[in-house]
Amino acid sequence: MSHKYNKEIAASKSGMSTKTARKYLSSTTLAGEVSKKRQWKTRTNIFEEYWPKIEDMLSKSPKLQAKTILSYLIAQEPSKYNTSHERTLYRLIRNWRAIKGKEKPVIFSQELKPGKQSQSDYTEMNDLGITIDKQVFDHLLFHFVLPYSCWEYANICYSESFESLSKGYEEAVWALGFVAPEHRTDNLTAATQAYGSKRIFTKNWNEIMKHYGVTPTRNNPGVSNENGSIEKSHDLLKNAIRQQLMLRGSSNFSNLEDYRSFISNLITSRNSVRIGRLEEEFKSLKPLPTKKYYAPVIIETKVSQFSTVRILKATYSVPSRLIGYSIRAYIYQGEIKLYYGQTLVQTMPQIKCGKNEAAINYRHIITSLLRKPGAFANYYYRDHLFPAAIFRTAYDGLIKAYPVNGTKQYLQILQLAAIGSESEVSAALDILITNKVIPSYNEVQELINASKQPSPEVKIILPSLAEYDSLLTVAM
Repeated sequence: MSHKYNKEIAASKSGMSTKTARKYLSSTTLAGEVSKKRQWKTRTNIFEEYWPKIEDMLSKSPKLQAKTILSYLIAQEPSKYNTSHERTLYRLIRNWRAIKGKEKPVIFSQELKPGKQSQSDYTEMNDLGITIDKQVFDHLLFHFVLPYSCWEYANICYSESFESLSKGYEEAVWALGFVAPEHRTDNLTAATQAYGSKRIFTKNWNEIMKHYGVTPTRNNPGVSNENGSIEKSHDLLKNAIRQQLMLRGSSNFSNLEDYRSFISNLITSRNSVRIGRLEEEFKSLKPLPTKKYYAPVIIETKVSQFSTVRILKATYSVPSRLIGYSIRAYIYQGEIKLYYGQTLVQTMPQIKCGKNEAAINYRHIITSLLRKPGAFANYYYRDHLFPAAIFRTAYDGLIKAYPVNGTKQYLQILQLAAIGSESEVSAALDILITNKVIPSYNEVQELINASKQPSPEVKIILPSLAEYDSLLTVAM
């Protein structure tokens, strides 16, 4: 064996003394095996006297904590034990559990197979501080995911009901265009019911799954990791929403549709990077049935002279150009689509049925109201013509300041929101009212126009290339 360096140089390069290097060279034992574990204790075990008792306590109640046991010992021997011994006892108990403790449940990582399963669950959103028109918005998200590709879908709901579950699942698979042969939920009451000591799927949920040719499965009670893909996706989605709210600079939305669009756009963006694995899933996914489970109820209705229609005892406004025309209403769960002939003229959320329940959109009637402003004061659905609380505040201020034409000014402001941006008008009203300025039509219009001033034109003078040539000449 040849040596490139002598012992002194080799030892110096290895960061050790020449004496240590000689010891290793003369030994047949590897360096890591030279040191021996010490066999003596550096201090006495203060718990040695009570350790058999502690072991007996742990054997009977394995979940006992060090703090609880120490409290017991302090009560027995207050002069010997105190809270400073907790860390030592914790270490001793931890070591005992590693050597003599009970077996722990093992979680077995699963190989995800494309197109085998979809999962869904709800996630609570109130901790994100979402507000609609500055009002706290309590809600959940129904969340659907394909574990293999992580393709996801989410929609806003208000409870873990059968209606929100069935609607959420149906919207998700139709957005996907396929169904997985198996769908997993947890043991929520929307899909399962108690049957003796176990839970079984409800008749309604079984019927939906049968309609789509899907086998329903559920995780065992208390074993959330069996639905682990959706649980992890909850965390990732909520974190993505939180981050986008930070970028946006606000968690307030002017209306519910803006918030829905925010969620939808975020989901679309997240799904765009999953196309490759999703295409693998398509090979194993099943086609959709020919129609949705919740096939729409179709009714014929005629638009009244009030520019409204009555659908299932609720009133809805429609564009005034449809007055006198017959239209068809396709009533889905939570949504209504209006058709004139084969043309879709309006989509709107379904509201509760009742004598006084109504959904009036000011954009449908504002032109007529401006022609007849006197009709506004006693209009049956007047309260529906304040799209946000700030509009009502503005109206009250205008009526007080301008008793004669305050109503007309408010309607002109409402028209600005109809033909332009409701959020811009709302922001202008907020600024004016905060600064104790009467929110007249002219003040609002000027503030909106000021915010739309064109950006100054920036002219960049490009340097002459000849100047660079001169620099090269100097350098040479």
